[in-house]
Amino acid sequence: MAHLLGAENVSVAFGTRTVLDGVSLGLEDGDRIGMVGRNGDGKSTLMRLLAQRQDPDSGRVTKRGDVVVGYLDQQDVLDGDLEVGQAIVGDAADHEWAANPKVRDVMGGLVGEVDWHARVSSLSGGQRRRVALAKLLIGDADVIMLDEPTNHLDVEGVAWLARHLKQRWRANEAGLLVVTHDRWFLDEICTRTWEVHDGVVDPFDGGYAAYVLARAERDRSASVAEGKRQQLVKKELAWLRRGAPARTSKPKFRIEAANQLISDVPAPRDSVALSKLATARLGKDVLDLEHVSLAFGTGAPLFNDITLRLAPGERLGLVGVNGAGKSTLLRLLNGEIAPTSGRIKRGKTVKTAVLTQEVRELDEVADRRVIEVIKDERNVFQVGGKEVSAGQLVEQLGFTNEKQWTTVRELSGGERRRLQLLRLLVGEPNVLMLDEPTNDLDTDTLAAVEDLLDGWPGTLVVVSHDRYLLERVTDHQLALLGDGKLRGLPGGVDQYLELREGLAGTPGQAAKTGPAAKSGGLPGGDPGEAAVSGYSEAQKREARKEINRIDRQLAKLAQQAEKLHAQMAAASGAMKLDELGDLNAKLQAVEAEQAGLEEAWMDAAEVAED
Repeated sequence: MAHLLGAENVSVAFGTRTVLDGVSLGLEDGDRIGMVGRNGDGKSTLMRLLAQRQDPDSGRVTKRGDVVVGYLDQQDVLDGDLEVGQAIVGDAADHEWAANPKVRDVMGGLVGEVDWHARVSSLSGGQRRRVALAKLLIGDADVIMLDEPTNHLDVEGVAWLARHLKQRWRANEAGLLVVTHDRWFLDEICTRTWEVHDGVVDPFDGGYAAYVLARAERDRSASVAEGKRQQLVKKELAWLRRGAPARTSKPKFRIEAANQLISDVPAPRDSVALSKLATARLGKDVLDLEHVSLAFGTGAPLFNDITLRLAPGERLGLVGVNGAGKSTLLRLLNGEIAPTSGRIKRGKTVKTAVLTQEVRELDEVADRRVIEVIKDERNVFQVGGKEVSAGQLVEQLGFTNEKQWTTVRELSGGERRRLQLLRLLVGEPNVLMLDEPTNDLDTDTLAAVEDLLDGWPGTLVVVSHDRYLLERVTDHQLALLGDGKLRGLPGGVDQYLELREGLAGTPGQAAKTGPAAKSGGLPGGDPGEAAVSGYSEAQKREARKEINRIDRQLAKLAQQAEKLHAQMAAASGAMKLDELGDLNAKLQAVEAEQAGLEEAWMDAAEVAED
């Protein structure tokens, strides 16, 4: 395999903390690499180094001269004054990008529902992220680097991105490097894993599942060696402590050797080790929504005559399209908003707690220290039948002694989320609702949180785009498809994706129609035309079928054109001029048919998403 880029003995330090220490590694043709590790251990730093967007303190980064790198940063780098269309395709005419199947697929998969003429500055953070990702993917980079690409993507968007990256290149072509906490995504697209920790990078073959197995075996081997080392430490300590006269007479190098062994004990990994907390007893009745409808203003109802009954100990996962009302449903269950019609029945012993997406609940204690926030709840806690202090409990959560005295406003996003989860649990709720709990958490922390939730005995409702988490901690899932109804998913997340594809055509098709959905939604189009609508649902269904048919024909024509180009090259080399003329005539006919089909695709797209 050809070398694409790499690092040779690179080191990076921030202040007194060394993030990368003499790291050497490389990316070859065909590599699909996922990076995992604790937050702050250097994953994004290593990616910036390899993309040559940051210089190492020492060592060097190499790149083959003709290699083009596409890089998606966690930071927003789009020009807010541009319209969405300009930000993605520049000044290209609509027929130019629409003629490219890859560009159509990217447009549809990521920005199908974004207003093509909206200013980038007016978009939400999630929409801006999708636009930036679309701009990157329509290019022809040899190496694509993605830093948390699944943030702000729903389950459907994550599935589309995984499918696109798997089909983008042949197996031995190009390179992919991705940092993400989405373990399903890592397993789906990655053939190798780099674990970044303690200044080094450990490589593993395979995706996330293979990495977990390999790391478990590595840790088992290390624990055997550690057991032997600790026995030696104990002997050295006992030898050193045999009275003051004996200590002073021992050779200095023996004392230094023992001290080195003692100080060499590695610090514990920054992982959450929450114990099961006592929960208030739940009665037979928990929370019931009976024939509930909810509407805001004069628009269509967000929920239309839905019924949902939560049982004691039930573990429910919620998935759905953006704007379908997942977070609003949690607010209904929590009693924060009242339904337009229907009723909400709440058990007498129910005590709810909600982990919101923004964790704004911590704003009121932003100037307080971590340990003080927990002591406000209680000084002593019952954990596993034993009394533990607030300091001990916070330490179990992964906050070191130093971190315990850090103010809340100085915590990272993941640390804030862990602290708020602990605040909720020490309040001993019996119904816990989590809204996108995986945001800002690394894979080790996620595994520990899942371990906590596995043994938590109350009723659990989880809204998440992380299908790994949903399948791990919930027993069944419900879908919100944007039609005001709740739908059971006995087949899990896979069934949800099939339902969405069934509603919108084959994978990627619904989204493909997005930017072209409205005549005013294309660069240079007339915005006034977008307001004119008169297409029936039957016409829209026929248009979607037509789009599917045209895409199949375009794929066949592309194969024919490729074959004709190869035959023309062979005929030209053999100087077969008559044959070359015939082939050229056939190629022109194919290209003319492609142009006609592409125009028909645009017309059908207008109808399908009007």
